[in-house]
Amino acid sequence: MSRFIGKKNRIARRFGVNIFGRARNPLLRKPNPPGVHGARRRKKSDYGVALEEKQKLKAVYGMLTEKQLVKYYKQAVKSVANTIQHFAQKLECRLDNIVYRLKLAPTIFAAHQLVSHGHILVNGKKVDRRSYQVEPGMVISVREKSRNSEVTKNSMSSPMRTVPEYLSLSEDTFSGQLLALPAAEQMPWPLEINLPAVCDFLAHTT
Repeated sequence: MSRFIGKKNRIARRFGVNIFGRARNPLLRKPNPPGVHGARRRKKSDYGVALEEKQKLKAVYGMLTEKQLVKYYKQAVKSVANTIQHFAQKLECRLDNIVYRLKLAPTIFAAHQLVSHGHILVNGKKVDRRSYQVEPGMVISVREKSRNSEVTKNSMSSPMRTVPEYLSLSEDTFSGQLLALPAAEQMPWPLEINLPAVCDFLAHTT
């Protein structure tokens, strides 16, 4: 199971957005882009633009690996549904992301830990695989022994984020449910991502 150990604030500064929802992100306040003395920004080629869109998408979902992203794209291509829409849904319905969207964790990386350490139940059964695909009707909850966590309590009560319309949250039971597969435009990405460009990029590089 891969785990990102790089500098998260530096990535957020690169895109100019608090992409991971972290409470402390001092690098966002620096006026220059990352690099020695603030590297100059050059006009990107079409390839460079598409590559950056792909990097944004990987970052939004907790720094997915290239292998993981390609796997989801190939699954979407094989589907009878719209490729772009199905691709987005596969990413959005990862268990770690649903835990984050339900505000059971303050950041996507905190959601990674909750799932990996066995604190999350799906329909009452422990699931510790972050990539587990949540389907409509499934109930996601925090294990009873883990509900005293101040991190989870503070995250749920925080007004900084709202639960998307395709999810329902019951704060009393530390649980939520996926009501329906979301459309791409419903997904609360912290920055704009050209999803068709990402799919086109993957189609020509995989």
